Amino acid sequence: MNTAPQAADVVVIGAGQAGLSAAYHLQRRGLVPAGPAQNPDALTYVVFDAEDGPGGAWRHRWKSLLMATVNGISDLPGIAKPEVDPCEPSSEFLTRYFGGYEEQLNLAVRRPVKVSKVSRADDDPAGRLIIETSAGIWSAAAVINATGTWTRPFWPIYPGQSSFKGRQLHVADYVAAEEFRGQHVIVVGGGISAVGLLEEISKVTTTSWFTRRPPVWRDSEFDSKAGHDAVALVEERVRQGLPPQSVVSVTGLIWTPVLRAAAARGVLDRQPMFTAIEPDGVRLADGGLLKADVILWATGFRAELEHLAPLHLRGPGGGIAMDGTQVAAEPRVHLVGYGPSSSTIGANRAGRAAVSAILRLPSLAEALKGATT
Repeated sequence: MNTAPQAADVVVIGAGQAGLSAAYHLQRRGLVPAGPAQNPDALTYVVFDAEDGPGGAWRHRWKSLLMATVNGISDLPGIAKPEVDPCEPSSEFLTRYFGGYEEQLNLAVRRPVKVSKVSRADDDPAGRLIIETSAGIWSAAAVINATGTWTRPFWPIYPGQSSFKGRQLHVADYVAAEEFRGQHVIVVGGGISAVGLLEEISKVTTTSWFTRRPPVWRDSEFDSKAGHDAVALVEERVRQGLPPQSVVSVTGLIWTPVLRAAAARGVLDRQPMFTAIEPDGVRLADGGLLKADVILWATGFRAELEHLAPLHLRGPGGGIAMDGTQVAAEPRVHLVGYGPSSSTIGANRAGRAAVSAILRLPSLAEALKGATT
């Protein structure tokens, strides 16, 4: 690793929807890719992506998640999605879309580059941040973090969990329903992934569904006011420094024809959480034993923010207090695709908002003014 930091004015970490949105707006505001060929008077940016190729978390989605069944995907800013084949796996379509977007706009994405640490350069009079990566050390005036959640699947802990003789996996490791044929599969979780996989797996084998709380179902899509109100609830949590809830946990589940058909088959008969895991299955709330071969944890993800730990951004509530996309206690750091901006629409808006706020930082505002005069 190089000891002399390379410099960029803004570093973006992550090249999923939120990171690409941020890169688009940085470039639109006049920033150029950092590197030896840059104009010395121009503001610069660079995007670090830990993946081997474009697509962000979509690269890892299971092949059976088709564009016909995936939740609505917003266009990236500036370039609309190409025509969608509803039968194409979302992982293939969105990887191709994101890759074409990067290429067409010539965005400054470097990969695979893993960011291990972001810290403050206390001895730097310009007050810059130090970004340690697998490709060297960088310094920047500001960081836009867009690392998402896919790399941090959440596994709840239950008594007896290690004694289970069957297979346990998280949705992050799911490949296809066929691998469970002939086995009884327990699906744990109350979100969209849980019900979608229940519907899919139940076509080849038997399933049981467990959630901590009874699921809340809606008969229609959210209108704009309901969606705004749901996002506002998540925003209020992060403003208070509490860990964010997903927007989906606030909005509830929406009935679709596919899910109604699954309900008619008895697939969505939810049971209250089991009390313990035993070698051959789970101990039910009523004391009975349900035998099982597989436990599939559809229990969500947590934000991937470990590389920001040296900045000590978390507060007493366990979360990071936010002011829009900006970390309230550190105006040089913005989180996009976090909390209320974790949806694709929210990620686009957050990318634009983060860039606008960062370019108002005194050091960058002066430099931007000088570069455009």
